[in-house]
Amino acid sequence: MDFNFTETQTMLRDTLRRYLADAYDFDKRQAMLRAPAGRDPGIWKALAAELGILGAALPEAHGGFGGGPVDSMVLMEEFGRAIAVEPYLPTIVIGAQALVAAGGAQAQALLPGIIAGELILAAGFHEPQGRYNLADVRTTAKADGAGWTLSGHKPVVIAAPYATHYLVTARTGGSQREGRGISLFLVPADTTGIVRRDYPCVDGHLASELYFEQAKLPAEALLGAEGEALPLVERLADHAAMALCAEAAGAMRRLHELTLDYAKQRKQFGRAIGEFQVIQHRLVDMFMEVEQAVSMTLMGTLRLEDPDRAKWVSQAKAKVNRAARALGQAAVQTHGGIGITQELAAGHYFKRLSIIETQWGDTDYHLGRLEAGLLAEAA
Repeated sequence: MDFNFTETQTMLRDTLRRYLADAYDFDKRQAMLRAPAGRDPGIWKALAAELGILGAALPEAHGGFGGGPVDSMVLMEEFGRAIAVEPYLPTIVIGAQALVAAGGAQAQALLPGIIAGELILAAGFHEPQGRYNLADVRTTAKADGAGWTLSGHKPVVIAAPYATHYLVTARTGGSQREGRGISLFLVPADTTGIVRRDYPCVDGHLASELYFEQAKLPAEALLGAEGEALPLVERLADHAAMALCAEAAGAMRRLHELTLDYAKQRKQFGRAIGEFQVIQHRLVDMFMEVEQAVSMTLMGTLRLEDPDRAKWVSQAKAKVNRAARALGQAAVQTHGGIGITQELAAGHYFKRLSIIETQWGDTDYHLGRLEAGLLAEAA
């Protein structure tokens, strides 16, 4: 099997890396996060208009370049390397792929706007009582004439403060944890009946608590068949988990580089600390964690269309979660107290890696899912 990137994928990586090196220079990123908007909307527009990368992983039939999950992996690594706060994961990996899968007039109408950078999507699949169980849904959608009435709460919805649409799950039938009866809705952000509480997360991303208070939706807000959305939602969640693994791999590689540079410059007892054997061993361990994370991410990404996708995704996410924690803690230990300050980039990478460890399934969740799958195979 050929594990080399195509010429197009290599070009995408190099183009995005050069752009982000300037747009997400550490001082610029700090100023951006301190601004009232908490981000620079012009960067997302530039990714669409100047770089043309938002359609890289989408089908040609919808205006994309005909790529797939590996193309998203390549781009997410670069976003991780720059600890960018761009909404590529919720908008492209989840939102656009949901529209492609659902098809129909909604996809034809909205996908060109997504590729052009005009529309931004935020995904609300989880609920407080359900943790990572995508079937544990209390939010309800009730038929109301020709449309629907949506009621419920979706927590920590990344990119919701500036999204144009929300992609949310709601129960149209069945009991609270039942797999059948879950439907997927695309809700315009300006819909009457939505209450939003916005806040910044510790890693710089913006999120919202979304409350739907008898929000009225038209019939076309429903994506796909009523009550049959869970398989698609689970597939989108696995794609999101692998995109996060790629982001973590990029952030880990950059944090290792920063730590290596610091070890060469920081002096103790008249010598650079990088000359001490214990620091050298730690840096080697960090490098191994990076390489293993990259390999596991590629493996899981290549298996996203396999029937036993869940097994491969959970192996990758569990390993990358552990690697991110080990590398992040080693980086902070090497830097000392300055490693968790606002003034040093290393601390920001550590925060982002810590958040990634909990998103779209923490280590315990994925080990549990892997164990359940292996026991089912054995039986």
